[in-house]
Amino acid sequence: MKNVSLTQYLVERERAGKIDSSLRLLIESVARACQAIGAQVNRGALAGVLGSAGSRNVQAEEQKKLDVISNDILLEANEWGGSLAALASEEMELPAQIPPGNPRGEYLLLFDPLDGSSNIDVNVSIGTIFSVLRAPRGSGEPNEAAFLQPGRSQLAAGFAVYGPSTVLVLTLGEGAHGFALDRDTGTFVLTNPAIRVPEDTAEFAINMSNMRRWEPPVKRYIDECLAGKDGPRGKDFNMRWIASMVADVYRVLSRGGIFMYPRDAKNKDGRLRLMYEANPMAMVVEQAGGAATDGRQRILDIAPQKLHQRVPVILGSKNEVERVTSYHGS
Repeated sequence: MKNVSLTQYLVERERAGKIDSSLRLLIESVARACQAIGAQVNRGALAGVLGSAGSRNVQAEEQKKLDVISNDILLEANEWGGSLAALASEEMELPAQIPPGNPRGEYLLLFDPLDGSSNIDVNVSIGTIFSVLRAPRGSGEPNEAAFLQPGRSQLAAGFAVYGPSTVLVLTLGEGAHGFALDRDTGTFVLTNPAIRVPEDTAEFAINMSNMRRWEPPVKRYIDECLAGKDGPRGKDFNMRWIASMVADVYRVLSRGGIFMYPRDAKNKDGRLRLMYEANPMAMVVEQAGGAATDGRQRILDIAPQKLHQRVPVILGSKNEVERVTSYHGS
């Protein structure tokens, strides 16, 4: 069977009237930026890009050199193409406007340039997460308010994982599809069309060191999993935790599972960012047949209040996510 490249896939969707040429070009630009970031990650210490940048982002988190480099790569790749009205990033307090003299388009791009960056120096898989919205009409230079749209308004979303191979998972609202980077040709090739997450699972991913702070519904669920065959679930569960959302979610997409970063006594609003982590991942997982909630409601229905808003995240195999969510209501 002939390999289908990302560009071929996008052109086919454009010809079918599912996307326009501007959105196609935007996604291709994001993919090229991910390829460039992956190249920097692969070179690591050889390129002198490991370690701290000596600064903190708007979240007051220490920035790694690769955080800054990745953010710059995504900005430079997308601010001149004519598809975007503005960009927003985890690493920037306010949206970035299109430079004067560059054409302005109708889309908004949000991204986490390097998710899991605490794992950079120990050579664990990390990645990039992105989301595409339509800019409100007549918004001029879009400010923060223009980005505050619920996740169900996303036109496209996806993420890249920089691991043993570089992979890109993309949804245009018609299922989730996986592409692997052929380093010989520099082309993303469709390798996992129409990804489906099994509805049931025997794997969970959560940071167990936070157990003492969990809410009772989360502790109940994990206690049941740990009880195995002797407990109410009647089966053994395995725990997996990479501490890199892109890698944990890619595993869920590959073989099922549930990923949880719930609210707790320390992080009462949750830990992950709604606009450029939870929303795009929720869209991908739902398009693959899974579910994503904050423990109480569907993530894609949350009305955002601010650009860097944090939320609890429970996503993955549908039946397990629904079980945890039901415990929050009981």
